[in-house]
Amino acid sequence: MTATKPWHGVQVATALPFHDDLHVDYDSYATHVAWLKEKGCDGVVPNGSLGEYQTLTEKERHKVMTTAVEAIGGEHVIPGVAAYGSGEARYWAEEAAEAGCAAVMLLPPNAYRADTRAVVAHYAEVAKAGLPIIAYNNPIDTKFDLTPGLLAKLHDEGLIVAVKEFSGDVRRAYEIAELAPGLDLLIGSDDVLLELAVAGAVGWVAGYPNALPESSVALYKAAIAKDLDTALPLYRALHPLLRWDSKTEFVQAIKLSMDIAGRKGGECRPPRGELTVKQERVIRSATEKAIAEGLR
Repeated sequence: MTATKPWHGVQVATALPFHDDLHVDYDSYATHVAWLKEKGCDGVVPNGSLGEYQTLTEKERHKVMTTAVEAIGGEHVIPGVAAYGSGEARYWAEEAAEAGCAAVMLLPPNAYRADTRAVVAHYAEVAKAGLPIIAYNNPIDTKFDLTPGLLAKLHDEGLIVAVKEFSGDVRRAYEIAELAPGLDLLIGSDDVLLELAVAGAVGWVAGYPNALPESSVALYKAAIAKDLDTALPLYRALHPLLRWDSKTEFVQAIKLSMDIAGRKGGECRPPRGELTVKQERVIRSATEKAIAEGLR
């Protein structure tokens, strides 16, 4: 797969394995990152929500990022730099630059009900680190919506190069293209992959490649090429799993699928608890069906 910019293509938001005592298993993480690249993914996004960054110490968060860089090279690593304070987010962006990362991914302020001025100032502060910024629009969790108009403003001011769109509203793709034609659209939720690919997305910040990378990459390639004869059946086959990326239990779901697929998913750190019996049964059944159908 050819990616013309570091954030193009399939960028896997990596799940983070832990030892039984819930300390980070860095060796397994390095192996997992290298395996994803080997299976055709373009890069990784460590220290996102799927990587449980909120539960990591500063030392752990830094080592997760550098472990990914050492495994596949900084040009393939786009760490999440979300933080409670703009200064802290800038610090993580500076650390990413120091480590040789290609770009960073940044949420709006996630512990303060910011207005538009505060959000623009937040992105301006982090931009001082000098790395390209991918905005992450997740109004469900942050309670702030990076609307197409605001994204255009951030792009016009040179603060962002792309957006990971997680609102679930696929109609936005067209408005973003109209208002900010130079802003790259990245698929932010696995279960709208086909719709956003057809609408002009140039990348996918993905969850389920952690478990099934080869099929996920094949789906992305077909969708971007608008080869619906290939993409649509594959999308239908994977969608019972892809839709978990938009649910509260997405980390637990993807880790369970990883375990079933023979990768190390394992437990999550609190406060993420265990799946219910029903949830586990649904995810297990869908994963085993996908694998039985030859999806990998």
